[in-house]
Amino acid sequence: MDSNPSTLRQTAPAATGETHPAADVQHGPDGGAALYRARRERVLAALRAQGGGVALVPTAPEALRNRDADYPYRHDSYFYYLTGFTEPEALLVLDANAGENQPAAVLFCRAKNVERETWEGFRYGPDGAREAFGFDAAFPFDELDTRIPQLIANRPALHYALAGSERFDAQVKRWIDAVRAQGRSGVTAPAAAYDLLPLLDDMRVIKDAHELDTMRRAGKISALAHVRAMQTCRPGMREYEIEAELLYTFRKHGAQTPAYGSIVAAGANACVLHYPAGNAVAREGDLILIDAACELNGYASDITRTFPAGGRFTSAQRELYDIVLAAQQAAIDATRAGVNFEAPHEAAVRVLAQGLLDTGIVDRQRFASVDDVIAERAYARFYMHRTGHWLGMDVHDAGDYRERGAAKSAENPDAPPPWRTLRAGMTLTIEPGLYIRAAEDVPERYWDIGIRIEDDAIVTETGCELITRDVPVAADAIEALMQNAQGRA
Repeated sequence: MDSNPSTLRQTAPAATGETHPAADVQHGPDGGAALYRARRERVLAALRAQGGGVALVPTAPEALRNRDADYPYRHDSYFYYLTGFTEPEALLVLDANAGENQPAAVLFCRAKNVERETWEGFRYGPDGAREAFGFDAAFPFDELDTRIPQLIANRPALHYALAGSERFDAQVKRWIDAVRAQGRSGVTAPAAAYDLLPLLDDMRVIKDAHELDTMRRAGKISALAHVRAMQTCRPGMREYEIEAELLYTFRKHGAQTPAYGSIVAAGANACVLHYPAGNAVAREGDLILIDAACELNGYASDITRTFPAGGRFTSAQRELYDIVLAAQQAAIDATRAGVNFEAPHEAAVRVLAQGLLDTGIVDRQRFASVDDVIAERAYARFYMHRTGHWLGMDVHDAGDYRERGAAKSAENPDAPPPWRTLRAGMTLTIEPGLYIRAAEDVPERYWDIGIRIEDDAIVTETGCELITRDVPVAADAIEALMQNAQGRA
């Protein structure tokens, strides 16, 4: 799912001038500032191993919605990963060539401003941020153009998200030009620029204990929201009414925001993969597909469930639902450390392809076996997405899906690199589906049925841990939950 920007600010002290230690930060990790300091040290060590240089990591800019109203602010995930800091107008500098008495980790952030804090809330200011988040030094954000040229002068290279932002690329160029202007004084500008994101992606794709704990909590909140949606759904409700139950539950249990725009699709709308919750009415006999989850303390969850608006599946719905559920279980069984990223997808596709043959949705006269269906990708008309994606700070999280730098095949040098090998601590979704639109060559009993089942998984050495199963997934369990909520046996 596409991430949805949202507010996640530090909680202000009770009164102006009160101290604000990292432990009191709204999203603060159990490890406090030490967690982020350790991540910065890993980056610095990696840069030193590459010959040194300075890394620049900006946070996201604020975005104007209209006139003087901004969109809810959401920090940049890379910046937050290394700092834990969520205020706008901030930049992290990591100097791998810093001497013993020089700062290696420097934050630029907004200065204290009593007037602006009256309107917008608490600001740490440089001194408060340095103390609370464990930086070596911190300076006001409006001193960037003065201080950054000083920090990058006589350094061999710059490391940042190359071409990630035209605005930031132009800013970096100005800083380099400012250093070059001092060339007659013997000052040298960085001679090379490298993309920092591959290094950070490789760090982020393996989650630490704090991250996994946060994601487990996010998954539980999202599961509660799906349970509430199942319990409150009745024929005659509109999609946006069901969405309201989700959003209420996210906030009630402490999540700051949805992790992405919620999908609540009734009936044929479930065949639209990224359908936003609209005003369609859920009718008796419709399936409701909900793909919605919360973001907690900067980490996303991602759950999809499909259930009958009236509390009972029709025979055709149940038939397809059980196929999708079996495909998900096959993918779950294939998810473990040591296999490649494609293995769960291949397992799910085989089950779905067999199901499409068995139901006659795929023409059995044309395709003699499941291998034929897979070879000709006949399933792709009804299952057009992959079975999973990385999950973390972003709902589609950082990290390559194929092995970076793998040797090319001598037999087929144009072939893509091999799929990445799963390792313990990676987190991903497992989400097969079937989407059967009305068509003359499809049995009518299956028309306009869309089903997706999605859970979040942590890869382990022997398998995977599902962290979103506090909401029912088996058809019988869903029906029992809904019938009980509706007061029917």
